[in-house]
Amino acid sequence: MASVTSLTASVHQRLADALSAALPEAGSADPLLRRSDRADFQANGILALAKKAKANPRDLATQVVERITTGDVIKDVEVSGPGFLNITITDKAITENLAARYADGERLGVPFAEHPGTTVIDYAQPNVAKEMHVGHLRSAVIGDAVVQILEFTGESVVRRHHIGDWGTQFGMLIQYLIEHPHELDHKGGAVSGEEAMSNLNRLYKAARAVFDSDEEFKTRARRRVVDLQAGDPETLALWQVFVDESKIYFYSVFDKLDMQIRDADVVGESGYNDMLDETCRLLEESGVAVRSDGALCVFFDDVKGPDGNPVPLIVKKSDGGYGYAATDLSAIRDRVFNLKASTLLYVVDARQSLHFKMVFETARRAGWLNDDVKAHQLAFGTVLGKDGKPFKTREGETVKLEDLLDEAVQRATAVVGEKAEKVGLTEQEIVENGRYVGIGAVKYADLSTSAVRDYKFDLDQMVSLNGDTSVYLQYAYARIKSILRKAGEARPTAHPELELAPAERELGLHLDRFVEAIEEVAAEYAPHKLAAYLYQLASLLTSFYDKCQVLSEDNPTEVVENRLFLVDLTARTLHQGMALLGIRTPERL
Repeated sequence: MASVTSLTASVHQRLADALSAALPEAGSADPLLRRSDRADFQANGILALAKKAKANPRDLATQVVERITTGDVIKDVEVSGPGFLNITITDKAITENLAARYADGERLGVPFAEHPGTTVIDYAQPNVAKEMHVGHLRSAVIGDAVVQILEFTGESVVRRHHIGDWGTQFGMLIQYLIEHPHELDHKGGAVSGEEAMSNLNRLYKAARAVFDSDEEFKTRARRRVVDLQAGDPETLALWQVFVDESKIYFYSVFDKLDMQIRDADVVGESGYNDMLDETCRLLEESGVAVRSDGALCVFFDDVKGPDGNPVPLIVKKSDGGYGYAATDLSAIRDRVFNLKASTLLYVVDARQSLHFKMVFETARRAGWLNDDVKAHQLAFGTVLGKDGKPFKTREGETVKLEDLLDEAVQRATAVVGEKAEKVGLTEQEIVENGRYVGIGAVKYADLSTSAVRDYKFDLDQMVSLNGDTSVYLQYAYARIKSILRKAGEARPTAHPELELAPAERELGLHLDRFVEAIEEVAAEYAPHKLAAYLYQLASLLTSFYDKCQVLSEDNPTEVVENRLFLVDLTARTLHQGMALLGIRTPERL
């Protein structure tokens, strides 16, 4: 189906035409249309145009109003204040527009982007042989939501999980495994993610204890790093054992998060090893990087240390080793020239902002980034405890991500269980819905906060039925589904001939904003704006319920059908919007 023209677009076009007719010398003028609490819309563009044309703004506004055709889309236009236009839409136009969205299936009238590109998004970056903690939550959840949103607009998205799978610590681990060859054996066949991490933890602690106490083992471990970097087959094979064991664990955690991670999307630091030498050569030959005390460095006028001296980006160390910069710059080359990316998006902790600022500037100087290929860091803040400090256990240790997710599901299952008997849920549905509500609560708490801000992790608030929570939105959806099941033979049907009650109009106008919301969220990589839109939608639905009975024998058939149509479209919008945030909407709660 063709995309649906939003009411905003229709009104904008009519006002622009009236402006051009009233003031031909202005050309195609922007009426600066926005939603308003004084009317359905307000146009503020006349003030600037009048100033430019040296005209009286109220007189110009009156001339524009005279040229606006009312009756089909626009019901009424009045001049307000110094020259604002307050615009009211016809009920018929609202219902007809929503009916077109309703007929558009799961797209709900949202058009595909006119000029989609290819975005490579770097997110969910755990480290091999290390447990995932609460700090890994935001990159995974924000990144996954942005992937879903961009793909919905028609963008070609390439996922990249840049896992930490290389470095000196592997010399110690591999050497220990050579000397204790059965430490990671799977004696009973397949292992769970929890068992895989337990094995890795045990081996890491044992290897670290020997490394710290045995000088000869330490020497052997350091030699093993050289073998690894040289591509020794036996060393690489054992390194792969650690990577594979870690993936069992990673994938189990992502599965708990209800996220799909594909093996082909996991390209860790090691994936760029073959490019490091050439990256350094290209930077040095072009003069972008220079030698300083034996290291290959890139300097910046605006990056200085506390002593006032320049702080460089070190691409290659004086001992010949490569730093993170070499890997990140090689990844940019791969993503630009092999994957043909038009946008590189990095969902990375805000504390790494300086590093990425220098990496992106280096890539621009080298010509790998330009006006046609842009890189952007979607920086995120810290997860805090209720006390406003970085989230830790009572013992002061970093919170394990799995423990946090398990507790969220446990709390949510208890909330679902309290209402289970009333709704008639089976034990299986309680368990399944408990998972969807618990994981949804964690994701929504993260996504409803602007990424760059810190937020407090408060499970009591997250699983609450009241306030700005995913549970509130999930229950709103389930309530609509319950009404639709009770509707009997009555079917959701749009009736444009009906006059709408104020609560119906508010709900309908907000449903029309879904297109604008998605376009804004995709352009700004701002999932929190989608969460805000959905919360307002659920709030308007609650207000609608309070003032407009849906299934009432006192209502004419067409009123019942039209209200069923409104709530069904609201359910579809909630379902699609939540899905774009990676959150499930159970039919019964």
